Amino acid sequence: MHEATPSHNAFDQPLKLQFEAFLDEHRAALNESLAGLTEEQARQSLVPSRTTLLGLVKHAVFVEQVWFDEAVTCRSRSEIGIPATPDESFILTGDDTIATVRQEHHEAVESSRRAASALELDDLVYGNRRGPLQLRWIYLHMLRELAQHCGHADILREQIMAGPTQA
Repeated sequence: MHEATPSHNAFDQPLKLQFEAFLDEHRAALNESLAGLTEEQARQSLVPSRTTLLGLVKHAVFVEQVWFDEAVTCRSRSEIGIPATPDESFILTGDDTIATVRQEHHEAVESSRRAASALELDDLVYGNRRGPLQLRWIYLHMLRELAQHCGHADILREQIMAGPTQA
């Protein structure tokens, strides 16, 4: 039997709640990509870029803060305390562990929910470099971003769980 997912439960809900249900599914899937891994596995580099499973979730923290803090509150990235560029958000420090990054992600998601809670889909936010954007555009962009990174995480996790390949 297939367990009901938040998006299935939101089928007859207003559009904003449907968006939020899909966002939450993707957020949870990305966070869960780290479940059951060792610290070494989470940091394992399998591609030429900085992309690792732990780095993907750390990047997701950055993305939440860009779109729901910077864009909504108009605070700068330096005020928020986040990297200037997306690429820098994948850089792992010695303090980054599965537990700390998952907790930071959880906190960033909760902060994003609070920031968007008083807004309607057609409301404008003014803190993005593109200029004023509707919350609807931000939700769509976040869905695209999170879906892409969930796909990356699925592939990386599959490779990690398969272990070293034999030549």
